[in-house]
Amino acid sequence: MAKNKEKNPVVLQILPELNQGGVELGTIEIASELQKKGIQNFVASEGGRMAYQLDRMKVKHFTLPLKTKNPFKWWLNYKRLVKIIKENGINIVHARSRAPAWSAYWAAKKTGAKFLTTFHGTYGLKPRWLKLRYNRVMTYGDLVIAISNHIKEHIIKNYGCDESKIRLVYRCVNMDNFDISKMTAERMIKLMEEYHLPEDKKIILLIGRLTRWKGQRLMIDALEKIQDKDFFCVFVGDDQGRTYYTNELKEAIESKGMAGRFAFIRHITDVPALMMVSDVVVSASLDPEAFGRIAAEGEAMGRIVVASDIGGSLENIKDGITGKHFKAGDADSLAEALTWALDLPEAERKKIGEAAINFVKENFTKQIMCDKTLAVYHELVNMD
Repeated sequence: MAKNKEKNPVVLQILPELNQGGVELGTIEIASELQKKGIQNFVASEGGRMAYQLDRMKVKHFTLPLKTKNPFKWWLNYKRLVKIIKENGINIVHARSRAPAWSAYWAAKKTGAKFLTTFHGTYGLKPRWLKLRYNRVMTYGDLVIAISNHIKEHIIKNYGCDESKIRLVYRCVNMDNFDISKMTAERMIKLMEEYHLPEDKKIILLIGRLTRWKGQRLMIDALEKIQDKDFFCVFVGDDQGRTYYTNELKEAIESKGMAGRFAFIRHITDVPALMMVSDVVVSASLDPEAFGRIAAEGEAMGRIVVASDIGGSLENIKDGITGKHFKAGDADSLAEALTWALDLPEAERKKIGEAAINFVKENFTKQIMCDKTLAVYHELVNMD
């Protein structure tokens, strides 16, 4: 008897909104790859400033109130999604966030479409009885994508998810943007002038919204211990209204006698150029990063990357080979790692930078992520 013809996926990605962030970027990247391969696909969200990219790619976007946590509105979204799935022949519903995942799950069950989820983070677990129940929908997928082994282990440990249905698909670095060969002196000079960065100091860069767990205060405490080094530290990130924390950081810098050695940049458009003018890129997170895109992007630019020894950083940095780990939350350990990075001989710096670039190219490119995700789609749509 002849084998059944393989089915082609018709995909609906669902997320709360399309403003800037890792979930949104991953959605756009997958939509682009599906479109490039001629695979019919759609996106549903509340919309946002990245929605124009879907329009430019001619990917249909359905605007629904998917950011809501109101169960009654979940039910309304479920009804709307059922209609969308039926009218467009969708056979895979791919949920990327918890609140819209509930509506998506019910709609997939109602229509017979396969249900796929991507676990983008560990999510909060307090109060545990409530959060576990709310979060658990992300394990209801016929298959579940984990963005790192750290996340995979978290899913199994906290939700008892069957390991056999978890697929590991690392987040990525867009090598079209983070490519040393495309960097120009003009871009770097423009950036240095725009943000008044010193040319005669070693620049240490930490990118991440200004919130305590991202480790800006830890960085200040560590740098206090190595004030004799000729450094200039740049914090890039929005405090999202948490001005008390920004003020705390500035007061700490002043009290430790390091005024004039730090810059705060709320938002920057040319991250690759900023990384390129930096000597060290730091991920100082106190809690585990799900993947740690900034660290991987720093490696892609051949920078010396220093990161906490937890979470995704244990997977995207090879200690002593492509970067350096330090003990999470430990200012002394971070100070030692920064001293190592700042004192590296040029030949060793170049060797580590080249190893880092190759490591990213072999494991974390956008094409690798897209290819693995498409493989999951094909596996899913052809499951019995």
